[in-house]
Formats: sequence, C-alpha cells, structure tokens
Amino acid sequence: MPTARLTITIPDDIWVGNLSRRYADAAFEILTAFPKEKGGVALAEITAEDGEQIVTEMAAYEAVPDVDLLKETEDTLLVQFETSEPILLLPVKEAGTPLELPFTVTDGNVDWEITATQDRLSRLADQLREFDIAFDVRSVTHEIETTQLLTDRQVEILTHAVETGYYDTPRTNTLTDLAEELGLAKSTCSETLHRAEEKVIKQFTNDVDYIDTDAIGLSQD
Repeated sequence: MPTARLTITIPDDIWVGNLSRRYADAAFEILTAFPKEKGGVALAEITAEDGEQIVTEMAAYEAVPDVDLLKETEDTLLVQFETSEPILLLPVKEAGTPLELPFTVTDGNVDWEITATQDRLSRLADQLREFDIAFDVRSVTHEIETTQLLTDRQVEILTHAVETGYYDTPRTNTLTDLAEELGLAKSTCSETLHRAEEKVIKQFTNDVDYIDTDAIGLSQD
C-alpha cells in the first residue's frame, strides 16, 4: 500500500493558517482531532514564547467558539478547542483516508504522511483541490513487505550481509567470509543471496511503476 508524504498549505482565510503565519516561529502540534456534526474538536500543544497571547487571539476568531487551556509550562500550552472550520479534517473525512497523528502546523504549513490505497489517495487529492488547499507531494513510496517477499532464511542471510558490510562501498565483508559466518557453502550462500536480491529488486521496480503520481492523481498541475 502506498504512503504519500505531503506538505499542505492552509489558506490564509482559515483561522489556523492566518494565526500560524502571524506567529511563524510557533508550533501548533495537533495531538488528537475528530469531526463533529458541525465543525470539529482538537487537542493541541502550542510551543511558543508568547503562547498566552496566541491562545487569546485564537479565542478571538469567530470560527473558534471554544478554547480551554488545560496545562501550561514555560514555553508550551496544552489547549482543547472547538472550531467551525476543521479544514484539515474535511478532505480526509470525505476521501476516507486515515490521518496519522500528531502533526504540526508551522507558518501556515503542515506535513502529512498518509498510507492508503491509490484510489483513496486519488480521492484525497481531489478533495484537497475541492477545498482550494494547495499541496506539494514530497514523496510517494510503497513499503516492501520483506517478511512476505522473502523466506526466513533469505531474510536472515540478506540482513547479515547488510550488517557485516557486504553491500558497503568499499565492501568490508566477502562472500567467502559471509558463507563461513553463516555456516554455508559459498555456492549456497551466493545462490540464496542472488534469489533474495532478485525478489527485492523486482518488487522495488514494480512498486515504482505502481505509485506513479499521475496515475493516482497526486501530481500538481
């Protein structure tokens, strides 16, 4: 399943985009968030020198009807707030994509990491555009499940080869030494490594084709 890493740019007419830009050095870490019938509720940790002033201004936005200061330390404040503009929840809710928490809003931007099917990632891209939310695709990768791809013995040999420097440049372990350390004939070690390498490389190249950003709608026009 692909994992997309996106940088989201929150519109300035949305309160959290506006507030985080006015306090560009502050970090708004969203710890939990969930939508309500109208709006949403979130728990956030604000790290800033002027945190109390930020919370005061946050409560002044019409789109933030309720803010509760739960805990305060020297430079962090823990707040729970309700908003009528849960702009970061709406696209993922409509697309049906899981959103990994926590994430941090800084200077109007937030980095997301989302693992979902290519169909749901495509829907997310459509929803972001629907809400006029700009985004940059930093990467789209597909995790290779080595435990399913390789046998236990192949994983053991390949892992040992990596850990002992067989794949380093320059190489710090030889095939002969590797075979001896693993208690294998040199030919057996070589063949097992080759089969494991073949599976990993083929899987990697297949995944590169599979996660084409144009195909899943994540490329920017």
